[in-house]
Amino acid sequence: MTKKKHKYYVVWQGYEPGIYNSWEECQLQIKGYSDARYKSFKTLEEAKKAFNEHYDEHLRVNERTQKKELSEADKKAFGFPIPNSISVDGACSGNPGKAEYQGVYTETKTELFKVGPFEEGTNNIMEFLAIVHALAYCKQNQMPEIPIYSDSRIAMSWVRQKKCKTNLKQTAKNKRIFELIARGEKWLEQNTYKNPILKWETEVWGEIPADFGRK
Repeated sequence: MTKKKHKYYVVWQGYEPGIYNSWEECQLQIKGYSDARYKSFKTLEEAKKAFNEHYDEHLRVNERTQKKELSEADKKAFGFPIPNSISVDGACSGNPGKAEYQGVYTETKTELFKVGPFEEGTNNIMEFLAIVHALAYCKQNQMPEIPIYSDSRIAMSWVRQKKCKTNLKQTAKNKRIFELIARGEKWLEQNTYKNPILKWETEVWGEIPADFGRK
């Protein structure tokens, strides 16, 4: 009987992006997740290298060629982003890894805030903190109705629930991140806001203006 070879699974887009040791673990991160991005690799070294690169680089040739451009009707359905808005994004090298977030004025890409990097964070946490920071920024600067764009449905959901539902464990290295999470959750509990939090439609509009450009 042939022994089944072990594989490593890279999840670029999922509930918690990272490298997983089994298909079962990988499935937990992608099942039910819209537009999940993942692939298996034979060695851990290959998986680590791939995780730090953009998933497009690892699509098979036929997958690249079969990817269709959106029609004009599709583009009209999504419309265009609102220029007078704030865009936020998070970045993380590894899972967990060195993490940071930032917010920019959408039309000009002028930086409004940038926080980090921190040790042992995740991309989802940074996305959550970025939205909360943008909300607080708007309140402090009397911008009560300006929209805030994020490309993370998970972070948007966490903000709606006023809870950062990460599975990350607190350590001595990421203590500061958890302090920011607690502060963010407290802000959401104690404050109201009118700013719409909108999904940035990457497939139609390209990368969000606050993107760190590391894909």
